[in-house]
Amino acid sequence: MTLSANGLAVTSFATPEVWNTLIQFFIVAVAVLAGNVLRRKVKLMRRSLIPSALLGGLIILVFKLWPAFADLIDKHFMEVVTYHALALGFIAMSLRSAQTSNRSNTRTVIDTGTLTIATYIVQGIIGLLVTIPMFMWWRNPEAGRDIFYSSGLLLPMGYGQGPGQALNFGTIYQIGAGEQGISFEGIDFGLSIAAIGFLVGSVVGVIYMNILNKKKKLQITDEEMSARHTLNDYEQENELPHSESVDKMTIVVSIVLLTYFLVYLLMKGIGSLDLGDFGEKTLKPLVYGFNFFWGILFGSLVKIIIQWLRKVGLMNREYLNNFLLNRVSGTCFDIMIVAGTAAISFENLKAIWLPLTIVCVVGAIVTFYYIRWVSFKIYPNYKYEGFFAMFGMLTGTASNGMILLREIDPRYETPAANNLVLQNIPAMVMGFPVLLLLGFAPKSMTATWITLGILIVLFIIATLFLFRKRKN
Repeated sequence: MTLSANGLAVTSFATPEVWNTLIQFFIVAVAVLAGNVLRRKVKLMRRSLIPSALLGGLIILVFKLWPAFADLIDKHFMEVVTYHALALGFIAMSLRSAQTSNRSNTRTVIDTGTLTIATYIVQGIIGLLVTIPMFMWWRNPEAGRDIFYSSGLLLPMGYGQGPGQALNFGTIYQIGAGEQGISFEGIDFGLSIAAIGFLVGSVVGVIYMNILNKKKKLQITDEEMSARHTLNDYEQENELPHSESVDKMTIVVSIVLLTYFLVYLLMKGIGSLDLGDFGEKTLKPLVYGFNFFWGILFGSLVKIIIQWLRKVGLMNREYLNNFLLNRVSGTCFDIMIVAGTAAISFENLKAIWLPLTIVCVVGAIVTFYYIRWVSFKIYPNYKYEGFFAMFGMLTGTASNGMILLREIDPRYETPAANNLVLQNIPAMVMGFPVLLLLGFAPKSMTATWITLGILIVLFIIATLFLFRKRKN
């Protein structure tokens, strides 16, 4: 910023501050395009089903080995983008109109939601069974103690929730460890688990799929095969006309941003309260860490309000378009994956590579067999479709699950796809107490032991519920 002759401040558009933010987005955009080219042109990458966004993030990591490029990446900015993209993506998803289906019964949807939470729980148990002993007995010769006792709980956040929640809880755990005088790079630990989870969901899923294909237990379809789309897939009744003075996408994005603003006001309001030491160190970090959850709640509330306004005649047009909302959420999640992967620091990983490797490997093995075991029980008529959808989602994101499912069920003729979508409601209800428990664990070693005990009890209850007696 410079001063004109009359003393007024004038913005200089040549200053680095004007371009720094856009340069970070330029890097993300180029990485996405490069990842997409790599996936389209290299058959091995295409058959691996690794998302283009993850390939883009991995490309950035490779270039970060070059010091000049590494200095160009703003780690903090990438973390902020990951944080906000998670909430915006979930808000867009929650604003979508519900699609009714008679192919997924209520019992199966509840079972699917229970399986989701049970997998989070078993991942948390496995993570703690690795990190607690390592905290007690393992030391890095160069860095000293560099693993936090409750950091194993970042496994379900990275595998089960993805980069956004891995970042949120990684921040909480890093702060918690620092308050106890423990050096722990929680953000890099969580984001690395999330990145590895994408690879596990894609690569392991494809390898197992090809094994089953060779055994003639299922048939892999061509990637380009997809169901036909009609105009109803893109437009709904009584929407804004194309000749309107404002673009449909502008309206949709504005509603998403308005909803997120309401989320911000809620978090800001709670943050301004005087809640004492407990509130400052425990409650407020959790409130801001759950931005995605408040986004889902406010998104659902805004959708209900819009529906009510249309019902009473105060709103005549349909402003929420499912197709555009899917595009907004997809874009947010792609950006989240690239930014979250780009935020990983190789320097910080040097101190945590061993516990990270053990947690991810053991977590992948247990997750694979547990989901396979339960899926064969609750989806007897489409066990492989159900397994691949859930395994992809519970190591990567829902998109990974849908990608794997599309390989063997391209037209979504089984209820697996519907289960994946509808399970979010029971999973949210059952999962919120578990998330609170994960926020309680890093307060002390005693709190972590208590959390482990409660998780074991919850795991037994959830598994018994899933394997309850069923009527034909």
